[in-house]
Amino acid sequence: MQIRVCRFGIVLALTIAGLVSGRVTASSQQEIIFATTTSTQDTGLLDVLVPRFEKQAGVQVKVIAVGTGAALRMGSTGDADVVLVHAPEAEKVYVDSGDLVEGQRVMYNTFVVAGPPADPAGVRQQKSLMEAMRAIAAKGVFISRGDDSGTHKKELALWTAAGVDSKTVKREETGQGMGATLNVADQKRAYVLTDKATYLALRKRLDLAILFEGDPELRNVYTVYIVNPDKHKKVKAAPARAFAEFLVSPEIQQIIGDFKREEFGESLFIPDARPRR
Repeated sequence: MQIRVCRFGIVLALTIAGLVSGRVTASSQQEIIFATTTSTQDTGLLDVLVPRFEKQAGVQVKVIAVGTGAALRMGSTGDADVVLVHAPEAEKVYVDSGDLVEGQRVMYNTFVVAGPPADPAGVRQQKSLMEAMRAIAAKGVFISRGDDSGTHKKELALWTAAGVDSKTVKREETGQGMGATLNVADQKRAYVLTDKATYLALRKRLDLAILFEGDPELRNVYTVYIVNPDKHKKVKAAPARAFAEFLVSPEIQQIIGDFKREEFGESLFIPDARPRR
C-alpha cells in the first residue's frame, strides 16, 4: 500500500511539474522582443498600437526603443524577434546578410531642419536643402543625435551631399534619442535634424521652429522586418510575423494615419504598407 501511495505521489508530482513546466514554456513563447526607433515611442504611437496587439493576439511585446543602428544590431545577433527601422541603406546590409527577412514598409513621415526662430544662419532663406546645410555649417551650431540612429545616419549623409566635412561644423553629439536631442537643441538655441512627428509631439515645450522642409531627400520611411528564424534559432517567428502583419493590416494602417491628426492638424505618420523591394 505504501508503495502504491509513493508511486501515486511521484506520478502526481511529475504531472504537476509537467503542467507547470508547460505553462512556463507557453508563457515564454508568448513574449516577443520588438526593437524599434525612439520616434515611435516619443510620439506615443506605440502606446496605442502595442496594447491593442497584445489584447488581440495574446502575445506580450517587450519594446526596446533605440536608434536604428542598435535595433539592426539586435536583429543581427538574434536578440530581437522583430524590428521597425528607418535607414534603408543600413537595412540593406542586414537583409543581404540574411539576418532580416520579410521586410514590409509600414509608414513614412519626413525629416525637417529645426532651429531657433531667430535663425542666425539664415536657413529659411535658402532655396535648397544642400544650401541650408551649408548655411548651418558656416554660421550655426548643430546638435546631432550621434547615436547611429536613422536620423543620425541621414544627418551625416546630408553633410556629405552638401560637400561639408561634419568635423568642421560647430556640432555637438548627444548620444541620445530624438526627444532628448530636441531638448538639448532648444536649450542651446541650435539647429537640429528631426523627424517631424517627434517635433510636433513635443513642440509645445520647445522654442524651436521648422526652418526647412519638403525636400524629397527628407522622406523618412519605416520598415518592419522579421529576424530570420532559420539563422537565429531563438527567434519566435510565429508571433513576430503576426506582429508585423498587424502593423500593415488595413485596420492598423488607418489608426496610424489618424494618429494625433486632429490634435496637430496633420498626420504624424503616413500609412504606407507595401513589401520592401
